[in-house]
Amino acid sequence: MLADFESVRTGQIIIPRSFSGLMDLYEHNYLRLRKIVPDLEIADEMISVSPGHLDLYLSVSERCKYTTMLRMTYQFQQNGKMVCQPDMHIRIYHDARIAEVQDRLDRKHRRIYSGQTLEQKWKLNRFLYKWLGYCIFQGHYFHPVSNLKAFNT
Repeated sequence: MLADFESVRTGQIIIPRSFSGLMDLYEHNYLRLRKIVPDLEIADEMISVSPGHLDLYLSVSERCKYTTMLRMTYQFQQNGKMVCQPDMHIRIYHDARIAEVQDRLDRKHRRIYSGQTLEQKWKLNRFLYKWLGYCIFQGHYFHPVSNLKAFNT
């Protein structure tokens, strides 16, 4: 469990759904994201192909000195339409070494924003934590791809 690992490393108990727990979750999301995409400067759009699994798409929408905004999703056909699920927008703070979910698309194709409440931020970032772990388990790793068509916004 996330809290158990951190308490062993630091000697402090991290309480889930607390502010300190959320900051710890941001740090773990950053570390997991960097395992999948160690160099965000390579390209604006990348794809990870892992045999037997859906392709994972990453698109960088903004690069600043200390932050990067990106979108990560799977793409698949549903009822003749291209569907992006889960469709997450993530802001990376390089100086602080944290990654925070800004928003994601739910199953009914509505945008869920991180919002102002700790509970909303916890749920979205906990989802990212688990999804990144799943992507790592599947063997996803981003390499730049030339001529990748931009996926729908």
